Amino acid sequence: MNVEHFLYDYLVTSGMSEAIAKYLNAFSLLVALLIFGFLIDLIIIKIILVLFTKFTIKTKTNFDDLLVKNKVTSNIAHIIPLIVVLEFIPVIFVDFTYFQNMVEKGLQVSAIFLALWIARGLLNTIKDYFKTLPKLRDKPIDSYIQVFMIFVWVLGVLAAFAIITGIEFIQFITTIGAASAVIILVFKDTILGFVASIQVSINDMVRIGDWITFEKYGADGDVTEINLSTVKVQNFDKTITTIPTYALISDSFKNWRGMESSEGRRIKRSLNIKLDSINYLSIDEVNNLKKIDLIAAYLEMRNSDIEAYNKDQKINEELLLNGRNLTNIGVFRKYMETYIENHSGINKEMMIMVRQLAPTSQGIPIEIYAFSSDKRWKNYEYIMADIFDHLIAAVPYFNLEIFELPSNSSFTGSKRLRD
Repeated sequence: MNVEHFLYDYLVTSGMSEAIAKYLNAFSLLVALLIFGFLIDLIIIKIILVLFTKFTIKTKTNFDDLLVKNKVTSNIAHIIPLIVVLEFIPVIFVDFTYFQNMVEKGLQVSAIFLALWIARGLLNTIKDYFKTLPKLRDKPIDSYIQVFMIFVWVLGVLAAFAIITGIEFIQFITTIGAASAVIILVFKDTILGFVASIQVSINDMVRIGDWITFEKYGADGDVTEINLSTVKVQNFDKTITTIPTYALISDSFKNWRGMESSEGRRIKRSLNIKLDSINYLSIDEVNNLKKIDLIAAYLEMRNSDIEAYNKDQKINEELLLNGRNLTNIGVFRKYMETYIENHSGINKEMMIMVRQLAPTSQGIPIEIYAFSSDKRWKNYEYIMADIFDHLIAAVPYFNLEIFELPSNSSFTGSKRLRD
Protein backbone atom coordinates (compact mmCIF):
# COMPACT_ATOMS: atom_id res chain seq x y z
CA MET A 1 0.00 0.00 0.00
CA ASN A 2 1.44 3.36 -1.07
CA VAL A 3 1.81 6.06 1.56
CA GLU A 4 0.38 8.71 -0.76
CA HIS A 5 -2.80 6.66 -1.21
CA PHE A 6 -3.10 5.36 2.34
CA LEU A 7 -6.21 7.36 3.27
CA TYR A 8 -7.55 7.17 -0.30
CA ASP A 9 -7.62 3.38 -0.32
CA TYR A 10 -9.37 3.29 3.04
CA LEU A 11 -12.04 5.80 1.94
CA VAL A 12 -12.71 4.01 -1.36
CA THR A 13 -12.98 0.68 0.49
CA SER A 14 -15.47 2.35 2.82
CA GLY A 15 -17.71 3.17 -0.14
CA MET A 16 -16.75 6.83 -0.79
CA SER A 17 -16.47 8.04 -4.37
CA GLU A 18 -12.98 8.13 -5.86
CA ALA A 19 -13.08 11.90 -6.58
CA ILE A 20 -13.99 12.87 -3.02
CA ALA A 21 -11.52 10.31 -1.64
CA LYS A 22 -8.68 11.92 -3.64
CA TYR A 23 -9.46 15.40 -2.30
CA LEU A 24 -9.79 14.21 1.30
CA ASN A 25 -6.60 12.18 0.96
CA ALA A 26 -4.63 15.18 -0.34
CA PHE A 27 -6.11 17.55 2.26
CA SER A 28 -5.37 15.17 5.16
CA LEU A 29 -1.78 14.59 4.05
CA LEU A 30 -1.27 18.37 3.61
CA VAL A 31 -2.50 19.05 7.16
CA ALA A 32 -0.29 16.28 8.52
CA LEU A 33 2.72 17.67 6.60
CA LEU A 34 2.13 21.20 7.88
CA ILE A 35 1.91 19.97 11.48
CA PHE A 36 5.04 17.87 10.97
CA GLY A 37 6.90 20.81 9.43
CA PHE A 38 5.80 23.12 12.26
CA LEU A 39 7.08 20.67 14.89
CA ILE A 40 10.40 20.26 13.07
CA ASP A 41 10.71 24.04 12.88
CA LEU A 42 10.21 24.39 16.65
CA ILE A 43 12.67 21.62 17.46
CA ILE A 44 15.38 22.96 15.15
CA ILE A 45 14.99 26.52 16.47
CA LYS A 46 15.40 25.22 20.04
CA ILE A 47 18.48 23.18 19.09
CA ILE A 48 20.12 26.08 17.21
CA LEU A 49 19.41 28.53 20.02
CA VAL A 50 20.92 26.19 22.64
CA LEU A 51 24.03 25.47 20.57
CA PHE A 52 24.43 29.12 19.57
CA THR A 53 24.05 30.32 23.16
CA LYS A 54 26.86 27.98 24.27
CA PHE A 55 28.98 29.25 21.40
CA THR A 56 28.40 32.94 22.16
CA ILE A 57 29.38 32.47 25.79
CA LYS A 58 32.85 31.30 24.72
CA THR A 59 33.44 34.15 22.25
CA LYS A 60 34.55 37.67 23.17
CA THR A 61 33.14 39.41 20.10
CA ASN A 62 29.59 40.77 20.01
CA PHE A 63 29.10 39.75 16.37
CA ASP A 64 27.23 36.58 17.36
CA ASP A 65 24.99 38.59 19.69
CA LEU A 66 24.09 40.85 16.78
CA LEU A 67 23.25 37.78 14.67
CA VAL A 68 20.64 36.82 17.26
CA LYS A 69 19.38 40.40 17.50
CA ASN A 70 18.81 40.55 13.73
CA LYS A 71 17.12 37.09 13.76
CA VAL A 72 19.66 35.48 11.44
CA THR A 73 19.80 32.22 13.42
CA SER A 74 16.01 31.84 13.72
CA ASN A 75 15.57 32.48 9.99
CA ILE A 76 18.23 29.90 9.14
CA ALA A 77 16.31 27.39 11.26
CA HIS A 78 13.34 27.71 8.88
CA ILE A 79 15.35 26.29 5.96
CA ILE A 80 15.17 22.61 6.96
CA PRO A 81 11.36 22.53 7.54
CA LEU A 82 10.88 24.28 4.20
CA ILE A 83 13.02 21.68 2.42
CA VAL A 84 11.12 18.85 4.12
CA VAL A 85 7.75 20.28 3.09
CA LEU A 86 9.01 20.84 -0.46
CA GLU A 87 10.20 17.21 -0.73
CA PHE A 88 6.84 15.81 0.37
CA ILE A 89 4.67 17.95 -1.92
CA PRO A 90 4.86 15.45 -4.85
CA VAL A 91 3.64 12.73 -2.46
CA ILE A 92 0.66 14.80 -1.27
CA PHE A 93 -0.48 16.05 -4.68
CA VAL A 94 0.31 12.90 -6.66
CA ASP A 95 -3.17 12.98 -8.17
CA PHE A 96 -3.24 16.76 -8.71
CA THR A 97 -0.34 17.72 -10.98
CA TYR A 98 -1.63 21.28 -11.51
CA PHE A 99 -1.86 21.99 -7.77
CA GLN A 100 1.52 20.33 -7.25
CA ASN A 101 3.19 22.75 -9.68
CA MET A 102 1.46 25.74 -8.09
CA VAL A 103 2.41 24.77 -4.52
CA GLU A 104 5.99 23.91 -5.49
CA LYS A 105 6.39 27.27 -7.19
CA GLY A 106 4.92 29.00 -4.15
CA LEU A 107 7.33 27.19 -1.82
CA GLN A 108 10.29 27.94 -4.11
CA VAL A 109 9.36 31.63 -4.07
CA SER A 110 9.04 31.43 -0.28
CA ALA A 111 12.52 29.89 -0.14
CA ILE A 112 13.87 32.81 -2.16
CA PHE A 113 12.31 35.39 0.16
CA LEU A 114 13.57 33.44 3.19
CA ALA A 115 17.06 33.63 1.70
CA LEU A 116 16.56 37.38 1.17
CA TRP A 117 15.48 37.76 4.78
CA ILE A 118 18.57 35.88 5.95
CA ALA A 119 20.78 38.05 3.74
CA ARG A 120 19.08 41.17 5.11
CA GLY A 121 19.69 40.08 8.70
CA LEU A 122 23.30 39.22 7.93
CA LEU A 123 23.95 42.58 6.26
CA ASN A 124 22.31 44.44 9.16
CA THR A 125 24.51 42.45 11.54
CA ILE A 126 27.62 43.46 9.60
CA LYS A 127 26.43 47.09 9.63
CA ASP A 128 25.78 47.07 13.39
CA TYR A 129 29.13 45.39 14.05
CA PHE A 130 31.11 47.85 11.93
CA LYS A 131 29.47 50.74 13.79
CA THR A 132 30.94 49.40 17.04
CA LEU A 133 34.48 49.65 15.63
CA PRO A 134 36.12 53.03 16.38
CA LYS A 135 37.75 53.27 12.95
CA LEU A 136 34.48 52.70 11.08
CA ARG A 137 32.01 54.37 13.44
CA ASP A 138 31.91 57.62 11.47
CA LYS A 139 31.88 56.04 8.00
CA PRO A 140 28.73 55.85 5.81
CA ILE A 141 28.29 52.09 6.37
CA ASP A 142 24.52 52.36 5.79
CA SER A 143 25.09 53.41 2.18
CA TYR A 144 27.19 50.35 1.33
CA ILE A 145 24.84 47.96 3.11
CA GLN A 146 21.87 49.43 1.25
CA VAL A 147 23.65 48.99 -2.08
CA PHE A 148 24.29 45.31 -1.37
CA MET A 149 20.73 44.89 -0.10
CA ILE A 150 19.25 46.46 -3.23
CA PHE A 151 21.43 44.21 -5.41
CA VAL A 152 20.34 41.09 -3.47
CA TRP A 153 16.67 42.09 -3.54
CA VAL A 154 16.76 42.74 -7.29
CA LEU A 155 18.27 39.29 -7.90
CA GLY A 156 15.75 37.69 -5.55
CA VAL A 157 12.72 39.37 -7.12
CA LEU A 158 13.95 38.51 -10.62
CA ALA A 159 14.47 34.90 -9.57
CA ALA A 160 10.95 34.78 -8.09
CA PHE A 161 9.43 36.14 -11.30
CA ALA A 162 11.45 33.63 -13.32
CA ILE A 163 10.03 30.78 -11.23
CA ILE A 164 6.44 32.06 -11.45
CA THR A 165 6.58 32.61 -15.21
CA GLY A 166 8.50 29.41 -15.89
CA ILE A 167 11.21 31.27 -17.83
CA GLU A 168 14.84 30.39 -17.26
CA PHE A 169 16.63 32.90 -15.04
CA ILE A 170 19.27 33.86 -17.63
CA GLN A 171 16.62 34.38 -20.29
CA PHE A 172 14.55 36.43 -17.86
CA ILE A 173 17.58 38.64 -17.05
CA THR A 174 18.17 39.16 -20.77
CA THR A 175 14.56 40.25 -21.22
CA ILE A 176 14.83 42.65 -18.29
CA GLY A 177 17.99 44.12 -19.83
CA ALA A 178 15.89 45.48 -22.65
CA ALA A 179 14.02 47.57 -20.09
CA SER A 180 17.21 48.88 -18.45
CA ALA A 181 16.46 52.46 -19.51
CA VAL A 182 13.21 52.38 -17.58
CA ILE A 183 14.96 50.81 -14.57
CA ILE A 184 17.62 53.53 -14.60
CA LEU A 185 14.90 56.19 -14.71
CA VAL A 186 13.02 54.60 -11.80
CA PHE A 187 16.15 54.17 -9.68
CA LYS A 188 17.75 57.50 -10.69
CA ASP A 189 17.92 58.85 -7.12
CA THR A 190 19.27 55.55 -5.82
CA ILE A 191 22.01 55.49 -8.46
CA LEU A 192 22.91 59.13 -7.79
CA GLY A 193 22.96 58.42 -4.06
CA PHE A 194 25.20 55.39 -4.57
CA VAL A 195 27.72 57.38 -6.62
CA ALA A 196 27.57 60.23 -4.11
CA SER A 197 28.12 57.86 -1.18
CA ILE A 198 31.26 56.49 -2.79
CA GLN A 199 32.63 59.99 -3.49
CA VAL A 200 31.74 61.22 -0.01
CA SER A 201 33.53 58.24 1.54
CA ILE A 202 36.60 58.32 -0.70
CA ASN A 203 37.06 62.08 -0.35
CA ASP A 204 36.17 61.96 3.36
CA MET A 205 33.79 64.89 2.89
CA VAL A 206 31.35 64.06 5.69
CA ARG A 207 31.44 61.70 8.64
CA ILE A 208 28.78 60.78 11.17
CA GLY A 209 29.15 63.25 14.03
CA ASP A 210 30.43 66.11 11.85
CA TRP A 211 28.93 69.55 12.32
CA ILE A 212 27.83 70.83 8.92
CA THR A 213 26.02 73.95 7.72
CA PHE A 214 23.94 73.57 4.56
CA GLU A 215 22.07 76.83 3.98
CA LYS A 216 20.13 75.57 0.96
CA TYR A 217 18.37 72.96 3.08
CA GLY A 218 18.36 74.93 6.34
CA ALA A 219 20.68 72.44 8.03
CA ASP A 220 23.00 73.54 10.83
CA GLY A 221 23.95 70.76 13.23
CA ASP A 222 25.48 67.30 13.62
CA VAL A 223 25.27 64.50 11.05
CA THR A 224 23.47 61.55 12.65
CA GLU A 225 23.03 59.21 9.70
CA ILE A 226 24.41 58.74 6.19
CA ASN A 227 22.64 56.27 3.94
CA LEU A 228 22.17 55.64 0.25
CA SER A 229 19.57 58.32 -0.44
CA THR A 230 19.66 60.78 2.47
CA VAL A 231 21.85 62.39 5.09
CA LYS A 232 20.15 63.22 8.41
CA VAL A 233 21.30 66.29 10.33
CA GLN A 234 20.14 67.06 13.85
CA ASN A 235 20.06 70.83 14.06
CA PHE A 236 20.98 72.68 17.24
CA ASP A 237 17.29 73.39 17.85
CA LYS A 238 16.81 69.57 17.91
CA THR A 239 14.92 69.48 14.61
CA ILE A 240 15.95 66.97 11.94
CA THR A 241 16.86 68.05 8.41
CA THR A 242 17.03 65.45 5.64
CA ILE A 243 19.43 66.18 2.78
CA PRO A 244 19.74 64.13 -0.46
CA THR A 245 23.10 62.37 -0.43
CA TYR A 246 23.95 63.51 -3.94
CA ALA A 247 23.49 67.15 -2.82
CA LEU A 248 26.76 66.82 -0.88
CA ILE A 249 28.68 66.65 -4.15
CA SER A 250 26.44 68.86 -6.30
CA ASP A 251 25.98 71.80 -3.88
CA SER A 252 28.20 73.76 -1.52
CA PHE A 253 28.09 73.18 2.23
CA LYS A 254 30.34 73.93 5.21
CA ASN A 255 31.91 71.20 7.33
CA TRP A 256 33.21 72.40 10.70
CA ARG A 257 35.36 69.32 11.32
CA GLY A 258 38.55 71.23 10.56
CA MET A 259 37.75 73.72 13.32
CA GLU A 260 36.86 70.97 15.79
CA SER A 261 40.08 69.05 15.09
CA SER A 262 42.25 72.19 15.26
CA GLU A 263 43.65 73.84 18.38
CA GLY A 264 41.19 76.74 18.40
CA ARG A 265 38.01 78.27 17.06
CA ARG A 266 38.25 81.43 15.02
CA ILE A 267 37.06 84.80 16.28
CA LYS A 268 36.54 87.25 13.40
CA ARG A 269 34.56 90.32 14.35
CA SER A 270 35.04 94.06 14.01
CA LEU A 271 34.15 97.37 15.62
CA ASN A 272 33.06 100.21 13.31
CA ILE A 273 34.71 103.47 14.39
CA LYS A 274 33.18 106.80 13.35
CA LEU A 275 35.49 108.57 10.95
CA ASP A 276 35.00 112.07 12.44
CA SER A 277 36.22 110.82 15.85
CA ILE A 278 39.68 109.96 14.52
CA ASN A 279 42.48 112.51 15.14
CA TYR A 280 46.12 112.98 16.02
CA LEU A 281 47.12 112.79 19.67
CA SER A 282 48.67 115.77 21.40
CA ILE A 283 51.47 115.39 23.95
CA ASP A 284 49.00 115.81 26.79
CA GLU A 285 46.70 113.16 25.34
CA VAL A 286 49.61 110.75 24.91
CA ASN A 287 50.71 111.31 28.49
CA ASN A 288 47.15 110.71 29.66
CA LEU A 289 46.99 107.39 27.74
CA LYS A 290 50.24 106.26 29.39
CA LYS A 291 48.13 105.60 32.47
CA ILE A 292 46.77 102.52 30.65
CA ASP A 293 49.08 99.72 31.76
CA LEU A 294 48.78 97.55 28.64
CA ILE A 295 50.14 100.24 26.30
CA ALA A 296 52.27 102.38 28.62
CA ALA A 297 55.55 100.78 27.48
CA TYR A 298 54.46 100.93 23.84
CA LEU A 299 53.60 104.64 24.06
CA GLU A 300 56.88 105.40 25.78
CA MET A 301 58.87 103.68 23.06
CA ARG A 302 56.84 105.08 20.18
CA ASN A 303 56.90 108.61 21.61
CA SER A 304 60.68 108.48 21.91
CA ASP A 305 61.06 107.25 18.31
CA ILE A 306 58.69 109.91 16.98
CA GLU A 307 60.40 112.75 18.90
CA ALA A 308 63.81 111.61 17.66
CA TYR A 309 62.59 111.42 14.06
CA ASN A 310 60.85 114.82 14.12
CA LYS A 311 63.88 116.45 15.73
CA ASP A 312 66.25 114.88 13.25
CA GLN A 313 64.07 116.01 10.32
CA LYS A 314 63.51 119.44 11.89
CA ILE A 315 59.76 119.08 11.69
CA ASN A 316 57.52 122.02 12.61
CA GLU A 317 55.63 120.48 15.51
CA GLU A 318 53.22 123.38 15.91
CA LEU A 319 50.97 121.53 13.46
CA LEU A 320 50.35 117.85 14.26
CA LEU A 321 49.92 117.05 10.60
CA ASN A 322 53.64 117.62 10.09
CA GLY A 323 56.08 114.79 10.64
CA ARG A 324 55.14 111.68 12.53
CA ASN A 325 52.51 111.60 15.25
CA LEU A 326 50.35 109.04 17.01
CA THR A 327 46.63 108.77 16.21
CA ASN A 328 43.94 107.71 18.64
CA ILE A 329 42.76 104.94 16.32
CA GLY A 330 46.30 103.60 15.90
CA VAL A 331 46.87 103.53 19.67
CA PHE A 332 43.49 101.91 20.18
CA ARG A 333 44.34 99.27 17.59
CA LYS A 334 47.57 98.52 19.48
CA TYR A 335 45.60 98.34 22.72
CA MET A 336 43.19 95.84 21.16
CA GLU A 337 46.06 93.68 19.96
CA THR A 338 47.83 93.74 23.33
CA TYR A 339 44.59 92.97 25.16
CA ILE A 340 43.89 89.99 22.89
CA GLU A 341 47.44 88.67 23.30
CA ASN A 342 47.03 88.74 27.07
CA HIS A 343 43.51 87.32 27.21
CA SER A 344 43.34 83.92 28.92
CA GLY A 345 40.74 82.57 26.49
CA ILE A 346 42.87 83.07 23.38
CA ASN A 347 45.19 80.41 21.96
CA LYS A 348 48.59 82.11 21.84
CA GLU A 349 50.03 79.49 19.47
CA MET A 350 47.67 80.47 16.64
CA MET A 351 47.38 83.69 14.65
CA ILE A 352 46.49 86.83 16.56
CA MET A 353 45.87 89.92 14.49
CA VAL A 354 44.02 93.23 14.76
CA ARG A 355 43.65 94.87 11.38
CA GLN A 356 42.06 97.92 9.85
CA LEU A 357 39.68 97.23 6.99
CA ALA A 358 38.62 99.56 4.18
CA PRO A 359 36.38 102.45 5.29
CA THR A 360 32.67 102.04 4.63
CA SER A 361 29.56 104.15 4.97
CA GLN A 362 29.30 102.78 8.53
CA GLY A 363 32.77 103.98 9.53
CA ILE A 364 36.14 102.27 9.54
CA PRO A 365 36.15 98.63 10.75
CA ILE A 366 38.85 97.49 13.19
CA GLU A 367 38.75 93.70 13.04
CA ILE A 368 39.97 91.10 15.51
CA TYR A 369 41.27 87.89 13.99
CA ALA A 370 42.21 85.30 16.61
CA PHE A 371 41.34 81.81 17.90
CA SER A 372 39.73 80.88 21.19
CA SER A 373 41.41 78.03 23.05
CA ASP A 374 38.02 76.56 24.02
CA LYS A 375 36.06 75.35 20.98
CA ARG A 376 32.82 74.49 22.76
CA TRP A 377 30.04 76.68 21.44
CA LYS A 378 28.84 78.08 24.77
CA ASN A 379 32.37 78.84 26.02
CA TYR A 380 33.41 80.24 22.64
CA GLU A 381 30.51 82.70 22.67
CA TYR A 382 31.35 83.69 26.26
CA ILE A 383 35.01 84.38 25.39
CA MET A 384 34.08 86.46 22.35
CA ALA A 385 31.45 88.44 24.27
CA ASP A 386 33.88 89.03 27.13
CA ILE A 387 36.46 90.47 24.74
CA PHE A 388 34.06 92.81 22.98
CA ASP A 389 32.36 93.88 26.22
CA HIS A 390 35.72 95.21 27.33
CA LEU A 391 36.74 96.76 24.00
CA ILE A 392 33.42 98.54 23.46
CA ALA A 393 33.68 100.04 26.94
CA ALA A 394 37.31 101.02 26.24
CA VAL A 395 36.58 103.00 23.05
CA PRO A 396 35.71 106.34 24.80
CA TYR A 397 39.07 106.34 26.63
CA PHE A 398 40.72 106.97 23.26
CA ASN A 399 38.29 109.76 22.32
CA LEU A 400 36.76 107.51 19.69
CA GLU A 401 33.14 106.70 18.93
CA ILE A 402 31.48 103.54 17.63
CA PHE A 403 29.25 104.04 14.62
CA GLU A 404 25.56 103.21 14.96
CA LEU A 405 22.56 104.18 12.91
CA PRO A 406 20.57 107.14 14.29
CA SER A 407 17.88 106.30 16.80
CA ASN A 408 15.26 108.39 18.59
CA SER A 409 17.75 109.32 21.31
CA SER A 410 20.11 110.71 18.66
CA PHE A 411 17.66 113.55 18.01
CA THR A 412 16.04 114.03 21.42
CA GLY A 413 19.11 113.47 23.59
CA SER A 414 19.85 110.35 25.60
CA LYS A 415 18.24 109.66 28.93
CA ARG A 416 21.62 109.99 30.60
CA LEU A 417 22.05 113.57 29.29
CA ARG A 418 18.50 114.57 30.26
CA ASP A 419 19.00 113.31 33.79
